[in-house]
Amino acid sequence: MRAKAVVVMAAGKGTRMRSRQTKVLHSVAGRPLIHYPVAQALALGAERVVLVLGHQREAVEASVRAAFPDAPIEVAVQAEQLGTAHAVLCARDALSDFAGDVFILSGDVPTLRDETLQALDERAGDAPVAVLGMRLAEPAAYGRFVRQEGALAAIVEARDCSPSQLAIDEVNAGIYRVDAGFLFETLAAVGSDNAQGEFYLTDLVAAAAAQGVAVRDLVLEGDAALELHGVNDRQDLAAAEARIQARLRAHWLAAGVTMQSPDSVTLGHRVQLAPDVVLEPDVSLLGDTAIGEGAWIERGVRIQDSQVGAGSRILGHSYLESAQVGAGCQVGPFARLREGTVLCEGVKVGNFVETKKTELGKGAKASHLSYLGDALVGPGANIGAGTITCNYDGVNKHRTVIGAGAFIGSDTQLVAPVTVGDGAYVGAGSTITEPVPADGLALSRVRQRVIEGWAARQRARMSKKKEG
Repeated sequence: MRAKAVVVMAAGKGTRMRSRQTKVLHSVAGRPLIHYPVAQALALGAERVVLVLGHQREAVEASVRAAFPDAPIEVAVQAEQLGTAHAVLCARDALSDFAGDVFILSGDVPTLRDETLQALDERAGDAPVAVLGMRLAEPAAYGRFVRQEGALAAIVEARDCSPSQLAIDEVNAGIYRVDAGFLFETLAAVGSDNAQGEFYLTDLVAAAAAQGVAVRDLVLEGDAALELHGVNDRQDLAAAEARIQARLRAHWLAAGVTMQSPDSVTLGHRVQLAPDVVLEPDVSLLGDTAIGEGAWIERGVRIQDSQVGAGSRILGHSYLESAQVGAGCQVGPFARLREGTVLCEGVKVGNFVETKKTELGKGAKASHLSYLGDALVGPGANIGAGTITCNYDGVNKHRTVIGAGAFIGSDTQLVAPVTVGDGAYVGAGSTITEPVPADGLALSRVRQRVIEGWAARQRARMSKKKEG
C-alpha cells in the first residue's frame, strides 16, 4: 500500500455565487462544501491533507479545523489564481518530503462518493497518473478527453478545442491521482500558452503521454456522472442539495424509517434515526439530531441539534432547538422548545407552549399557552394554561423551581427567583413573588365582588343617553 496525500483546491472566490461569503463555505445538507473533500480524504486514509486556500482563507481554515480537530491538515496559500496547475504547485512545499500518491480534489464537488475515489485508486493500480471523467450529452465548458488508440493522450480545455474535439462527450471531472514525484516535477514545467493564459493541471496528461508514462482513467456515465458535477452558482448548489438529500433519505428508508412523503423531508448529514421512526411531510431534521425508535414526527416539524426519545410524538408545526425530549413524551402542536430544554419520560408540552433552559420531570404537564424559562418543574407537576415564569428582571435571569406534584392554576405569573414546594397549589390568576411551602395553597387575586343588577342598570343608562 502506497502512502496517500490529498490536495484540495479551494482558493477561488466563486463570483457566480453572488455572495459575500466564499463559495466553499456555502452548505449542502448543513455541511460546508469544503468539509466534503476533507472527509473523503480522511476516509481514503490520507496521511496529509493540504488545503490550497485564497479568498477568505482564515474563515475557511477555521471552519475545517473546528470540524476536523485531529486531522493532519496543512494550509497552502494561493495568493493569485493563475490556474489549476499553479494551485497544486502551491502545495509543493507542504509535500516536499512526501513519497506516494497525491489525490487532487476540488473544494466544490460535495456529491463525489467515497466509493468512486476508491474505484479510481483501484483503477490506477501502479500507473503514475489517473484521471476521473464523465460522459455528458452536453459537455459545455468541460475539458475534453482526447484519446489515441483508446488510451487517454490529453485533456484539452474547451476554449482550446478544435471543432472536432468539442464534439467529444468524455470530459474531465477535475479529480486525479498522481505520483508525488511526477506531479510536482511535471507541473513545474507547465506553461500558460493557451486561450486563458493560465497554468493548466490538465497538461499533466499530455506530458505523461509524451514521456510514455502510463495514464489510466475512470469515466462515469448516466446518472452516476451527476456525482462529479461541481458547484459554481446557486442553481448548482440547489442541485447538489437535492442529490445529497436523496442519498440521505434512501439510506434511512433502507434502515427502517418511514417517510410518508420522502421528497418533502429535509435531513442534515449528522442526523441519526432509529428503526420505526415515522416522518410526516415537510419535516426538517438538522444538525446533531437523533430520533429514537418508534418516535412519530408530524407534519411541518423542525428539529435542530436535539434528541427525541423512543415512542415520543412531536405534533405538527413544533420547533425544537438544542432540546432533549425523553421517551414517551408528547410535544405540540405549535410548541417551541428552545436551548437547554429537557423533558423527562412521559412529559406533555402542549400547543403554544415555549420553554427555555427548563427541565420538566417525569410525567409533568404544561398543556396550553405557557412560557417556562429558567425553570425546574418536578415530576407529576401540572402547569395551567397561560402560566408564565417571569425570569428576567431587565438585567439578569432568575430561576423558578416547582416541586413534584405541584398544581399551578391558569394565568399564573411566577416572579423569579421563586419556589413552589412539592404538592403545593397555586390558585388561578395569581402572581407569586414569595415561596410557597410544600402542600400549601397560594392565592394573590382580589376577592370577588358581585353587584346584582348592575348590567341591567348600565344598559338602561346607556339607552337614555342615546335617546337624549
